[in-house]
Amino acid sequence: MRHTPLVLCVAAVWVVNASATQYPEDLVRQGRALMTQGKHDAAETLYRQALQLSPRTFEAARSLGILLNLKGQYPEARKHLQVAIETAPTATVRNQATADLALSYVFDAKPAEAQRHFEAVRRQQQSDGDIAAAGASARAVGRIHLEAGDVTNGRRWYEIGYREWRPLPSQPETEQLLWELRWRHFQARAAAREGKVDEAKRLLGEFTSIMQKRGNRPEDNEIYRWVAGYVAYYAKDYEGAIAQLTQGNLADPFILNMIGMAYEAKGDMNNAREYYRRTVQSNVHNLQAAIARPHAQSKLGG
Repeated sequence: MRHTPLVLCVAAVWVVNASATQYPEDLVRQGRALMTQGKHDAAETLYRQALQLSPRTFEAARSLGILLNLKGQYPEARKHLQVAIETAPTATVRNQATADLALSYVFDAKPAEAQRHFEAVRRQQQSDGDIAAAGASARAVGRIHLEAGDVTNGRRWYEIGYREWRPLPSQPETEQLLWELRWRHFQARAAAREGKVDEAKRLLGEFTSIMQKRGNRPEDNEIYRWVAGYVAYYAKDYEGAIAQLTQGNLADPFILNMIGMAYEAKGDMNNAREYYRRTVQSNVHNLQAAIARPHAQSKLGG
């Protein structure tokens, strides 16, 4: 059957109109689904289409900013995240977008800028009376400094965060013990970074005792593997580090990167590259990824 030019023209108009009826939120939803599959370029196309339809859409701007952070395109990522901050419908999601902006600077190895934006989040959280969240933001700053090798500032900010998070005496013992557990976790890591191996191991022993008081919960064991592997790595016990870390959370890019670092330190570049690849392949956008991903990428030559 032959189609006349008029029929073809009408069909083309219908296709264009059908495409034009897409809503920005639908495009963002489709883009996020592609993100989970690791299809970053396809997701980026949809996010940009959503912003063409509605240039100041919070979800589209934030989603594109996050994606561009993962792709290492930090200046453009920050432009979109700033739009997300300006268009956020609530204080809660504005804080999330501001934290995403802070992470952009962590990815980019600019801890002072990251701190500035996390402090903005903290001020809002304090204004809202959410002291626990403000404490978490302080601990995030502490971790950024610690992993950048600035133990003094790392310790200062962690202490602020843990002081703000500390449970009241009236709260359940499980909450008290969790606080003690997490505090020993940080102290052991800080001691390890300072080269105080004996102190780090002593703190690791205290962590184990508290973990037993809490009933050896699976979630406690997971973070024990992290801190035990961390202490072993900085004690230059690379076999021990690998043994502990590979029993930890292998969905955490920070753990994957540390395993790569341990293999590299013992001269096994084949396994090191494998774990660096797994770090880079992670779609996670959080503080762990912001610390680990750039390092792994540099080791893979990109």
